[in-house]
Amino acid sequence: MNPKFELIHTDSKSKARAGILTTAHGVIETPIFMPVGTQGTVKAVNQDFLAKDINADVILGNTYHLYLRPGTEILEKAGGLHRFMNWNRAILTDSGGFQVFSLSDLRKLKPDGVEFRSHLDGSKHFFTPEKVIGIQRSIGSDIMMPLDECTPFPCEYLYAKKSQELTSAWAVKNREAFEKSVPLYGHGQMLFGIVQGSVYKDLREKSAHDLMALDFGGYSIGGLAVGEPAETMYEITDFLTGILPQNKPRYLMGVGRPENLLESIERGVDMFDCVMPTRNARNAYLFTWKGILSMRNAKYKDDFVPVDDSCSCYTCKNFSRAYLRHLFVAGEILALELASIHNLHFYLELVRAARKHILEGSYINWKNFIIESLKRKKEKE
Repeated sequence: MNPKFELIHTDSKSKARAGILTTAHGVIETPIFMPVGTQGTVKAVNQDFLAKDINADVILGNTYHLYLRPGTEILEKAGGLHRFMNWNRAILTDSGGFQVFSLSDLRKLKPDGVEFRSHLDGSKHFFTPEKVIGIQRSIGSDIMMPLDECTPFPCEYLYAKKSQELTSAWAVKNREAFEKSVPLYGHGQMLFGIVQGSVYKDLREKSAHDLMALDFGGYSIGGLAVGEPAETMYEITDFLTGILPQNKPRYLMGVGRPENLLESIERGVDMFDCVMPTRNARNAYLFTWKGILSMRNAKYKDDFVPVDDSCSCYTCKNFSRAYLRHLFVAGEILALELASIHNLHFYLELVRAARKHILEGSYINWKNFIIESLKRKKEKE
């Protein structure tokens, strides 16, 4: 089957939306947060917990990392990433453009692609738009991202302009390669476009219109959450959701903190991903409805209540703050798993609660209340 998106409700007091994205591996109700599974695994969380407790409808994989290891040959022999990692729900793969961008002096941009050296062994590789589409056919993801260039912040206008023009030129090649190739595993795949242009609205508008002319299945907002102020991110996001089609999903890449998600949902974003819930978990910082707790804090040594008494995750139903603190202080691996389960569960509950309030027409009041509750500063250890 071919993926499709249906917009079912828009909030009367904001741009917040509720939709349904149907894929061959299940239905995704938006707005949605996608746990990051860079190398075919969400760090410290096994697939059973990911599906049954966290109830993730879609996870994100990374084209760059999966291309380098295990490689497309292994993925094709396995029958695609879904079978390789035993995951029967949806997968979105990014293009690897951001990872190549982060290599800085190990990459070289060219009109037809980007040359880079592997962070694993220094070997030389070359990504073209066509190759990136081919890799994602091998992966078998439900939603694919095109090759783009992500600009840093701050970024001079002329550099941003050249980068946007290159991303638009590559978008044409990505779209053509997508149309000419076929899925390898019998299920349809959707290709999104990625809007670039740094913080310059005229470049962002040009990028959006270039992509809309190619009629992508959805549209991603890239090049944000790279160091710019949050208000700038919200301003650019709000500007673009006023341009991008209403009948296609919008994905704000790499964002972010709980309040970032809620503010961006208000501005019309449907999809998010970020390493923050799992990265914070591995560093003993746990998200709750009243702020962030540090599980290394000595005050939890004899605190036998759940991390969050309003949370229904496996961790909170079975273990206390005192036990989690003990695990972290003792350096036990279980600490990473239990904390990651909790943080991902919190993020998924957050966006599902947002959807509920969008459908009920109470999103803005609820969002303001939740953000106020989350303002408690992160505890020091």
